[in-house]
Amino acid sequence: MCVVSAHLATVQVVAVIALVNQKGGVGKTTTTLGLASAAWARRVPSLVVDLDPQGNATTGLGIWEAATNVDEALATDRPGIADTLAVSSAWPPDQGTAPRVVASTTALAARERQLLSDPVGAQDRLRLALSGCDNDLVLIDCPPSLGLLTINALFAADKALVVTEPSAWASDGVSEIMGTIERVAARKPLGLEVAGVAVNRLARTRDSRYWNEQLITDHGALILPPVRLRAAVAEAAAQSLPIHALPPRKGAAEACAEFDQLYDLVIASSAPNLADQD
Repeated sequence: MCVVSAHLATVQVVAVIALVNQKGGVGKTTTTLGLASAAWARRVPSLVVDLDPQGNATTGLGIWEAATNVDEALATDRPGIADTLAVSSAWPPDQGTAPRVVASTTALAARERQLLSDPVGAQDRLRLALSGCDNDLVLIDCPPSLGLLTINALFAADKALVVTEPSAWASDGVSEIMGTIERVAARKPLGLEVAGVAVNRLARTRDSRYWNEQLITDHGALILPPVRLRAAVAEAAAQSLPIHALPPRKGAAEACAEFDQLYDLVIASSAPNLADQD
């Protein structure tokens, strides 16, 4: 999947990142929106694919009544259909490059059951729908399950970013999703890279610090620098704004810096070596 990037004036490979965890409430959507905000601030064209029937990434991007949605992409084997289903987000375009979004819908819950009846291609529809996508970056916000929606995301992705929070049994949950990623990687011609484990909502409490240390002990270098629990992050989501566009307030600049660092580690490293393309 290649595009001509206007700001680089060269051919660039699209980075497709699936944000996953089978457990709900760990901050996958928060992390998706934080990375989209970092791309927004850098004026990197991005596409958010909201595979969670709850649709929080969709509303976080300021879309409530989308004319098209991601269920239409999963209902067909049409290559590149995601590009025609994407709508512009409501993030301010004057300060950054507003992401596009393939919106969620509650119909996704039924779609997962319908995919079970397809003996060929049930796991590959999103990959086909994203082929030829006209963006530098695609972020797939996955549902809190290991069903066919998440499997579709993993088959479509170049990298899987595991998102968790520092709490009891978080390490076990990371191990479980890693096992699923390994199984998918073995079935993909180009494999599937683990981008790392993003630890979300690290608090100042002793319990939070303990479980974060446990994650580091169990998973080592896979654990990325944490995103701390800050009211500014929730405020940005509630206002359907990129965190980088919040007016100056306590914690906002620190949150931006944390998402910028995560972007550099997970996404900026996905950019090809342009010198190798000469």
